[in-house]
Amino acid sequence: MKPASPIARFWAEFRESRVALAALAVVVLMIGVALLAPLVAPQDPYDLANLVLMDARRPPGFVGSAGYTHILGTDAQGRDLFSAILYGLRISLQMGLIAGSCAFAIGVSLGLGAAYVGGRWEAFIMRVIDLQLAFPAILLALVLSALLGQGKAQLITALTAAQYAYFARTAHGAAAAERGKDYIEAALSTPLPGWQVVFRHILPNCLPPLIVIASVQVANAIALEATLSFLGVGLPVTEPSLGMLISNGFQYMLSGRYWISIYPGIALIVLIVAINLVGDQIRDQVNPRLKR
Repeated sequence: MKPASPIARFWAEFRESRVALAALAVVVLMIGVALLAPLVAPQDPYDLANLVLMDARRPPGFVGSAGYTHILGTDAQGRDLFSAILYGLRISLQMGLIAGSCAFAIGVSLGLGAAYVGGRWEAFIMRVIDLQLAFPAILLALVLSALLGQGKAQLITALTAAQYAYFARTAHGAAAAERGKDYIEAALSTPLPGWQVVFRHILPNCLPPLIVIASVQVANAIALEATLSFLGVGLPVTEPSLGMLISNGFQYMLSGRYWISIYPGIALIVLIVAINLVGDQIRDQVNPRLKR
């Protein structure tokens, strides 16, 4: 019988955890509805011509002037809240994945490069990384967002700058442990360029902890984006993410119109918790010491 591939073994072990499997299903479902938002949502919340102020702040189950039922109610601008949540999920996931990917690329390159070069450059790079890690990520992201202004590119830059240090520190620790092993010494004795030794030999053996950090940091990036948008320094009002939807309804919480903030908040919490549960299961599988 042909032995199972590493991916097949990993998936077989992953399926043993019902909690992780359910969390993965939730993440896939939320990504799917976010991608299909223009087809699933009954209203385009970005089309101002379709918004009717008379339908604003209506409770769940209200039948609007357009003739369809607002199953989650409407917000202060008259947007169908279910549609706004689907589009908000789309933006939050986009920001989290892009910022997480950029932070991964920059942080891993710096960490691997520092471990490979060594000496004063390694000490300088890692001291800068340690200095940044001394500050909370939300503080750095908030300052950078305030300086750069609103917009997707500015927000991605702020989120990337606030998170790349976590990847750099993890990559450096893993690469430093691999740097002194015999197979790296053998690779260095051949006429291979340094970048091939780093990315073809060292990086593949450093991927397990980096994958775990990536899953955690994507969830953190989504939470950071929601926090910045809630505070009004994230995305512009024309592109409402889940954080902005929560912010828009916060002032109506005490007046009984709880649904404007509560439902986007539930969607955000479910997304972040599901991603973290998947990340915890991956961590347990790639680290034998943490296997139950």
